[in-house]
This record gives sequence, C-alpha cells and structure tokens, in this order.
Amino acid sequence: MKNKLWILALTLMLIAAGTGNPSKVSAASANTQPATDTVVKIDNFSFSPATLTVPVGTTVRWTNADDIPHTIVSDDKMFKSKALDTDDQFTYTFTKPGTYGYFCGLHPKMTAKIVVQ
Repeated sequence: MKNKLWILALTLMLIAAGTGNPSKVSAASANTQPATDTVVKIDNFSFSPATLTVPVGTTVRWTNADDIPHTIVSDDKMFKSKALDTDDQFTYTFTKPGTYGYFCGLHPKMTAKIVVQ
C-alpha cells in the first residue's frame, strides 16, 4: 500500500508541475538556469579565443595562465580588472547585446573582443 501512495504522490507532483513526464520537468528546469560561464585564457601575451560570441547574460571568466601580470580593460571602460597574476581570474557578466573590444592595460597590443547576441 505504501508503494501505491508513493507512486500517487509522485504522479500528483508531476501533474502539479504541468507535465506527466519527468524528462519534460527536467528540460523545463534547464531552460530557466542562469547563463553559462565562459572562459577566456590569457597566455603567451594573447587572449584565447580572440573573438568570443556569447548570448546575453553570459558571464565571461578571464584566467591568466601567463607568467606575468595582465589586465582586462574594455575599449569603452565599461569593465576593468586589477592586475592579474598567474592563475588569477576576472569575471564580467554581459547584460546587453553588442560588440565589446578589450585589451591588456599593461600590454596594449594584446586585444580581443566579445560579441554578445
């Protein structure tokens, strides 16, 4: 009898969630998850990838894998990191569509861009 009550309770929970199919409940939940974290690697005096395309709401994480400090500075000064030593990280969440060029403030020839769609 307990098993039947357990199955009935589970069925009612699925119906209350708007579906009788557990896989659809998981898929619906996945669609409401926050944006993903995307990594840009800093190494050998370059940003990799040099151009990154992401959806609105994505958090980009820059990680310095170089042996010397670097900074991340947007062309329009919308975001700016402190000097990042080896293995230090900087994150920024892109909330509006557009193309965001950036460079290393310590090595201005290091440039890249984020395209937010």
